[in-house]
Amino acid sequence: MTVTSHIVVAVVGPTASGKSDLALDLALALGGEVINADSMQVYQGMDIGTAKLPANERRGISHHMLDLWPVTQTANVAEYQRLARMAVDDIHARARTPILVGGSGLYVRAVVDDLSFPGTDPQIRSRLETELESQGPQALHERLVLLDPTSAAAISPMNGRRIVRALEVIEVTGQEFVATLPEPADVYPTVQVGLDVPRDQLDQRIDRRVDRMWAGGLIEEVARLDALGLRDGVTARRALGYAQALKFLDGEWTQDEAIEHTKRTTRRFARRQDTWFRRDLRIVWIPYDDPHVLERALAVVRNT
Repeated sequence: MTVTSHIVVAVVGPTASGKSDLALDLALALGGEVINADSMQVYQGMDIGTAKLPANERRGISHHMLDLWPVTQTANVAEYQRLARMAVDDIHARARTPILVGGSGLYVRAVVDDLSFPGTDPQIRSRLETELESQGPQALHERLVLLDPTSAAAISPMNGRRIVRALEVIEVTGQEFVATLPEPADVYPTVQVGLDVPRDQLDQRIDRRVDRMWAGGLIEEVARLDALGLRDGVTARRALGYAQALKFLDGEWTQDEAIEHTKRTTRRFARRQDTWFRRDLRIVWIPYDDPHVLERALAVVRNT
């Protein structure tokens, strides 16, 4: 593939691996614009806890798919897909290169793959979310194990949002949730670069990032969002760091307990991210600390 304005370059990998910096470097080198593929950075005001790049650190590069929705809105990957592809097409129309960056694997696939999503049923969703609140995610996960063991194996027993969605799809379509995710098939000519971080180093990077977030005003951010309805947001209130900060504000946990739980949960989440991306053989992995990471990424783009 030769580099043209009609490709999509995706920078993927687990949280805290350095994706944002590489995406900026690639955008400058390729005449590109960044499209966010982090499922929490789409929320307005969720900045510190999602490591959203401040506007003054974006090096003058246009960013898309940030700050779309209030924290009260439930995440909708189908709507994200529609808007993100509009952004891709707009960037292509201006003869520039879309740089898709994020660690939400389903959001990345929603943009670059021939993927469609079953509709939702508000009554079924509401009932399942009520059951989630009353019974907890593990009880619903046990039900998913019986109905769709393949999906259950890929979804954490603590990820209530994804468990609810899987059970909803099963009821709406009569199919296993996993059946709605076909084998990869590019919609756009796409190059995917992954940043490879050894597990012990990734854990250290995550711990440092969490410490910076708490020191940098996460509690104040969560308190502001709480006043705007964060607790009413089915998706946003469960975000890493935000859920723990709410428990601290409620007096259920000490600050040290909330910080440690955030670190531990984020480390587990990063492992699941890595597992998701490793299944996609289209991704070319580059060591995150390679001194020539940009040059190697550009070589992948130009030679694929």
